[in-house]
Amino acid sequence: MTENSTLTSHPWFFCGIGGSGMLPLALILRGLGADVAGSDRGRDQGRTPEKFSWLESLGFTLFPQDGSGITGAEQVLVASAAVEDTVPEMVRAKELGCPRMSRAQLLSELFNAAPQRIAVGGTSGKSTVTGMIGWIMTATGRDPTIMNGAVMKNFRAPDAPFASARVGSGGFFVSEVDESDGSIALYNPVVAVLNNVSLDHKSLEELRALFGDFLARAQIAVINLDDGESAGLMHRAQKAITFGLRTYEEHDDQDEADIGVTPGSIVEGPTSIAAQIVDRRKGRDYALTLKVPGRHNLANALAAIAAADAAGVQVAQAVAALSSFEGLARRFDIVGTSPSGITVIDDFGHNPDKVSATLKTLKSHPGRVIAFFQPHGYGPLRQMGAELAQVFADLLDPEDQVFLCDPVYFGGTVDRSEGSERIIRLIAEGSTSAPYAQYVPTRDTCGEAMSALAQPGDRIVVMGARDDTLSLFAADLLKGLK
Repeated sequence: MTENSTLTSHPWFFCGIGGSGMLPLALILRGLGADVAGSDRGRDQGRTPEKFSWLESLGFTLFPQDGSGITGAEQVLVASAAVEDTVPEMVRAKELGCPRMSRAQLLSELFNAAPQRIAVGGTSGKSTVTGMIGWIMTATGRDPTIMNGAVMKNFRAPDAPFASARVGSGGFFVSEVDESDGSIALYNPVVAVLNNVSLDHKSLEELRALFGDFLARAQIAVINLDDGESAGLMHRAQKAITFGLRTYEEHDDQDEADIGVTPGSIVEGPTSIAAQIVDRRKGRDYALTLKVPGRHNLANALAAIAAADAAGVQVAQAVAALSSFEGLARRFDIVGTSPSGITVIDDFGHNPDKVSATLKTLKSHPGRVIAFFQPHGYGPLRQMGAELAQVFADLLDPEDQVFLCDPVYFGGTVDRSEGSERIIRLIAEGSTSAPYAQYVPTRDTCGEAMSALAQPGDRIVVMGARDDTLSLFAADLLKGLK
């Protein structure tokens, strides 16, 4: 990116700088030459100290979350809408008259200033598709700026262990955009990718309006033809490229996607997937092998190939680049296998679609599944708890195991009267062949129980969001397996 003087002419302060949405933004601003400081409740509580040490090594000044970092009216405070006005930084900034921006406002300002803008939306798969597009653009010499909510393994290095952003100077800006808070309305993409539309934070009626408007603002929309809700919004697009795994032979009531797969060509492995990609507009085929498993990742690859094509990259080049895509941290991230043959997987699955994709990938190969799920909040659990429970009930077998601990809670006034125990009850009610599911309040006790019952050939999958320590939990689980 070229330097934006309006963004680098004053200091910035990030409240919650270690968050998955905040950290890459801070990295991008710092990369542009801005003076960036911040605070984080996780740092004060001693969580993931290596992340904050790394930020300080890059030149970020970090403060306790006590208001001491807010020192002058010229600072712009960046804080999510969820940060309460009683937080010391909020109080101090108001006293001094500091301007305040949400992370979405800042990201959209950076994004909309770029000449070539690719935005990735949808309920699930945004981070992976963003990472795939970012890698394609990088590998083909476009030198993009990338904003992601997850660490991209292709860009991770000893001096960049939390590479959830990349600052480039090629004029391309690739970013995932969020519908959960409605901020997707702030972005004006040249290419808009719509992966899927399903229940998560908002009603389907609200989502249809947000995603439909998102497609309408873009010059080219990239739409998942396999997803009925997404396909139903195609009339909102000025111009569309479609992608999808399904074929005319399988579903003769639907059109075939522009970018798809040759029937019968999909070969799934425990840690990979391969297929023959077909560009039906030109009648050409390309062999693709991904280093990440699951049909959902093959669909993600089709989305990335179609988006890159819309941005001027040849399909053959995009397919070739994806063969070296390493994946994202916490997206079916294999932590390791114990000497006795028990594999531990760290995964971001936290809504019905994401959990379903992970469980389907696991169940496509032999071995019992021991699924641990930490809900990412009491509110989301109320919103989608019934659908989530049905996914566990439908996709797992009686010999599989499910453990839920209490939802993530970092403070605040949220209603905590109903939690994980409701989901356990719904799993049992959801199927006559439901897996054995139990609620254990604390995460550590869940870990002890899973370690005790794990047997050779089992796969333990750790799922959840909004808590960096889940990766440490998964690593400790592996270490503790006998």
